[in-house]
Amino acid sequence: MLNLEQKKAIVAEVAEVASNAHSAIAAEYAGLTVEQMTNLRNAARAGGVYLRVVRNTLARRALADTEYACMTDNLVGQLVLAFSLEDPGAAARVIKDFAKENENLQVKLVALGGKLLEPGDITVLANLPTYDQAVSLAMAVMKAPIEKFVRTLNEPHAKLVRTIAAVRDQKQAAA
Repeated sequence: MLNLEQKKAIVAEVAEVASNAHSAIAAEYAGLTVEQMTNLRNAARAGGVYLRVVRNTLARRALADTEYACMTDNLVGQLVLAFSLEDPGAAARVIKDFAKENENLQVKLVALGGKLLEPGDITVLANLPTYDQAVSLAMAVMKAPIEKFVRTLNEPHAKLVRTIAAVRDQKQAAA
């Protein structure tokens, strides 16, 4: 049993993480073995996700003054909270991938940017690009017009060279 100071520490820790998180997932974990929970924790740690099992009353207090207050009314059952610390889709990817192999992990709540989403929206959230992927996509979009411009500038010269080569080949064939 936790004493008051331990409860306050848990609430403060979860509130701190929630205030810095990009997205939050709450999933029911009833029926998972200790080994499965350990594997989930390891996957979360590797994916930059804060994962914590917290009593619902403590979770409600922790989330009350954050943008995830929208989740507080629906915190029911044995829930594990997952917060994305690095990119918005990290927690969704970890939970979704783990739930594929373990049907006992059921997504109950998905929140992004202070809005409560449907549990099925975890797929959309999981498919969001990471920061590095988003930067590379932006760079590709920015680079494409420049490449096309350079090709367009180079085309008259290339056409001239092809024409001269064709005339040369034609003269050699005639001789």
